[in-house]
Amino acid sequence: MNTDLPNPRPAGLVRRALLALALSSLAALAPAQPMAAAHHDHASHGRAGCTTTDLACASAVTPFIDAQGTLWIAWSAGGAVSVARSSDGARSFGPAVVVGRHGAALDVGADARPQIVVDAAGRVIVAYGVFKDKAYNAQVLVATSLDGGASFSMPRSLSADGASQRFPALAVRDGDGALFATWLDKRTVAAARRNGGKQPGAALAYAWSRDGGRSFGVEKIAADHTCECCRLAVAFDAQHHPVVLFRSIYGTRERDHAVLTFDDAGNAGAPRRVAIDRWEIDGCPHHGPAVAVAGDGSYQAAWFTLGQLRQGLFYARSTDQGRSFSPPQAVGDPEQQPGRPYLLARGQTVWLVWKEFDGKRIFIKARRSPDAGRSWSADRVVADTGAYADHPLLVGDAQHVYLSWLTRDEGYRLIALDDR
Repeated sequence: MNTDLPNPRPAGLVRRALLALALSSLAALAPAQPMAAAHHDHASHGRAGCTTTDLACASAVTPFIDAQGTLWIAWSAGGAVSVARSSDGARSFGPAVVVGRHGAALDVGADARPQIVVDAAGRVIVAYGVFKDKAYNAQVLVATSLDGGASFSMPRSLSADGASQRFPALAVRDGDGALFATWLDKRTVAAARRNGGKQPGAALAYAWSRDGGRSFGVEKIAADHTCECCRLAVAFDAQHHPVVLFRSIYGTRERDHAVLTFDDAGNAGAPRRVAIDRWEIDGCPHHGPAVAVAGDGSYQAAWFTLGQLRQGLFYARSTDQGRSFSPPQAVGDPEQQPGRPYLLARGQTVWLVWKEFDGKRIFIKARRSPDAGRSWSADRVVADTGAYADHPLLVGDAQHVYLSWLTRDEGYRLIALDDR
């Protein structure tokens, strides 16, 4: 594990980031938990005055490319979650199908988005969060389509527990096609409260489905004391074990990242700290990490921090299944607020994209490693916009790696990165 000396960053970055933290609105997760949003994460999502469920009004879009090369997207708009598919690389989409309508209860927080996967049997599975009450307790709902996305089952609770759940992540395992679901769960927090105690944050829960999300097996807690408001990152290693990267809580308020993997029986191992950043904050960063596993088995990790030891966006790799990581490498231009990373590995080639903001325009930058993160290409701008923008995501098919990006002015775009 890296515990090296601080990596000082320009004071301008820290001042701007702290100003953004101070000026941000309260988080949607829990009362009085400030959101550490960068200037370019506007509170106003989608097109101004747009209230329909159409893709044009979307605030967040999540892509998935199935084994036949079909692009599927799930999005939040107008208080609903919808799905559509494209067979021509996002140049056109078939009719949208509304999975669930929830109005203002739909979780559209800074790090919240609907999840979508398609398994080898062609079953389409969608998961998302809905608030249950005004105290920001939430519920993760799951819906499945058995007819190629023409219709979906009634959304149902992923968890049988009555505690709050948020930020689901889904992944389908190669080989047996099992569906892995993980999410942030408050059941151990609720148990501590009933016993007169207090537990910071939430817990990392998970469950497996063998029938395309129609039912899930025993729910288990993989780790306690997780940050309760940052998205989870999931990948599979060479042995088809899930690898989960998440923001953990050390002590009562130090929010740094940890990784855990699973054994052959599907049980979680012990979490291991990725880096000691020492970000002490009594609030929610709302800024989750990214993870990928390269062809040589190395873990690839990227994350944002405003810690005492380093501030900004960083990357590190592990060659021993997460037991230790390389010294963190700074990513992006520190004067342009780099953040919102996303990673994708195709064999030994690893792609990393992220957001930057120069005060007027939002840029998506990318870099590529041909050797599992040992070396990287120069950073390059692959897209930009002048208004609201969703976080950048990566998705790939058998031939290409794509940037998936939604912006207010340009709409949804799927940009082939390896053709540029």
